[in-house]
This record gives sequence, C-alpha cells and structure tokens, in this order.
Amino acid sequence: MKFTKMHGAGNDYVYVNGYVQSLDWPVISEKISDRHKGIGADGLIVAASSKIADLKMRMFNADGSEGEMCGNGIRCLVAFAMSEGLVDSNANVISVETGAGVLDVRPTFGNSGMNGAIVDMGEPILRPSVIPVDLTDESFPVVDYPLDVNGRKFLMTFVSMGNPHAVSFIEEDVSSFPLEDIGPVVENHKMFPNKVNFEVVNVVSETHLKVRVWERGSGITMACGTGACAVVVAAHMKGLVGDQVNIELPGGMLGINWSGKGSILMEGPVEEVYRGQWLPQEN
Repeated sequence: MKFTKMHGAGNDYVYVNGYVQSLDWPVISEKISDRHKGIGADGLIVAASSKIADLKMRMFNADGSEGEMCGNGIRCLVAFAMSEGLVDSNANVISVETGAGVLDVRPTFGNSGMNGAIVDMGEPILRPSVIPVDLTDESFPVVDYPLDVNGRKFLMTFVSMGNPHAVSFIEEDVSSFPLEDIGPVVENHKMFPNKVNFEVVNVVSETHLKVRVWERGSGITMACGTGACAVVVAAHMKGLVGDQVNIELPGGMLGINWSGKGSILMEGPVEEVYRGQWLPQEN
C-alpha cells in the first residue's frame, strides 16, 4: 500500500488513495498508527471519490474508529489529492465530502506548491441532543456545565463541529495539565453517547488562546482543527474573545475567524513528511 505521511500543525495522518484500492481501513489505521510498530500517526485518511463533491474524506482514528471530520486532516487531504492528480491542482476551491457535510477548502500556495489552506468549517452545533450530550434540559447553548472528573470539578462548554467537543477554560497552565489522566475519563464519560473530544484552554488575550487536546479515539494530539473551532465558539459565547483568534497548540498555530454566527473559517499549514510503501507482515 503506497502512502504519504503529512501533518497540519503537528496533527499527523497517513494518507492513501482510495480511488485505486479498497482495504480494511479500520484495521489498517490501528496498525499503521502505532508509533512503535507501525508508521506512527494520529490516524489514517483515505481520499475517495464523491458524487456530491470534488473529493471525499474518510478519516479513521488511531484506534480504528471512524471519525466525522478532521480540520487539520482536510487541509492535507486536498494537498495529497492534488499531488495524486485526483483534483485540479489549479483550483481556487476544492469541495470535500465529510461525515460533517460538504466543506470548501481554499488552498494557499508557496514556492514549493500548496502550503496551507483556509477551510469553511460550517456552523457550530449547540443543541445537546445533536452534539450529542445526554442532558434532560435541551436548552442551549450549554456553557460552563459542572462536571466532576477524578475528584475535580470542570466547567464544560459543549460544541459540535460535526464531531463532539467538551471545552474547559482553566487557570492552570495547560502545558502541565494532567491531560493523559483526565482526557480518557472525559472522553468515555457516560453523558457523551458517542464519546467526546476534550480541550483545556488558557486565555492569553482576546486574540490568543493556548490549547491542548485529547482527541476521541487517538488520545493526546499536537493539534485539532475542529477542536480549535470549538474552543473559539466556546470562548466567544463566554465573551472572552473577538472575531479573529490565534489558537496556540503544541504543534503550531491555527487562525480562526468567527463573528458569533454563520460559518467558521480556519486557516492553517500543510506539510508533507515523507512517502513510502507499507508492507504488512503476516502474523
């Protein structure tokens, strides 16, 4: 299986051409994502044909589960598709079918080709039953909901960007926050029927947020595009930020633009790491 490894702000995935092959993607994702016995990645993204868009993205987490969307992954997918000749490399906009709907990606170019993109991430979903969050009260938005985790109380704001997010603003430096302990408990909490992505946030200023992410199905990641959008939505609803915000993640910066209504625009980088061929060993 030929592959290309790419990352967007450190959020790394293995990309394959699903136009020419159809394999057991969940099993493959789990094997190749292993950072000791596989290629090493946050998951697998397959470029596939679409009847309603220029391209279809299938995204699999490191544990083999299929996710709805990946904001960093969709940028890299378009660059991969261009390199494979699957879409027009001169197009100003590429439409991508995802589990969260059809999203438009506007490539940006440097001397060596596509180096980033602006993605129309769509509108945030705030109704609890659609996110989904198991709450008896369907009023929304749900801001600063108290949740006890491992003896600590966190104030959670719930947002879906096609996939579910629980966002908590904390005083403790996110760099030293025990995300490896708290993250999996939040992800698997009974109030999230489809599990959840968990973000912890420090407010640096009204234009700068510092964030770490525990991704559903993958664990701690260097960045998360949908998570960055969810964080800005939560911060905007709490009156902490303006319309343009820089999100500082361990893997780099993402720019988010949202006025408080309508679609969210996310801008971030694209980088190819290497290409190769995966030859699985028979057990």
